[in-house]
Amino acid sequence: MSQEVERVYTINLGKVLLSQSQHRAVRAINMIKEFARHHMKTESIKIEEELAHKIWARGVRSPPRKIRVRMSKTDEGHILVSLYDEEAESKILADAEAAAKKAETKKADAKPDITAEPDADPAKEVAEPKVMDTVKEDAKPDITAEPESTDPVKEDAKPDITAEPESTDPVKEAESPKQDPKSEPAKEPKSKSTKEPDSK
Repeated sequence: MSQEVERVYTINLGKVLLSQSQHRAVRAINMIKEFARHHMKTESIKIEEELAHKIWARGVRSPPRKIRVRMSKTDEGHILVSLYDEEAESKILADAEAAAKKAETKKADAKPDITAEPDADPAKEVAEPKVMDTVKEDAKPDITAEPESTDPVKEDAKPDITAEPESTDPVKEAESPKQDPKSEPAKEPKSKSTKEPDSK
């Protein structure tokens, strides 16, 4: 049974509540048939059994307020109204997308690479970056590297950049004693209790 035309609709069944409680499910079925006639422009409508069970699932008095259906035209000219299943639709779409991706990858593998130059020598291309890498390494010293050994003799030999230069003038040395800013004692704030009272 091939399907020429297929459409998905959400039918509002809210007006079912206007009818008497013992006729609501029957009216819901009639509303679905009327909606299908109007939108598919055909008089012969058939409702699938699964859709009817969904309408009658909660009894005659409380059919669903809205329902999502698929309407499809059969070879005989009938309109078949069935319950819409989103999972089945998404599975069909996912399969179609996977098949399309597979076909694209096969086409991409079959095409030759036009961007590659035929007369380029691959050995030269490999050798050149290695030479460039060694030049770059020599030009830039590794600043973040730690010293390899912690030998005290080698550390004393290094000049201390933070230390003050020694002056050879003995007069200046006597006048201003050297103070290391790191070892300077912290100044204590003056508090009111340490002050001596004024005597008058």
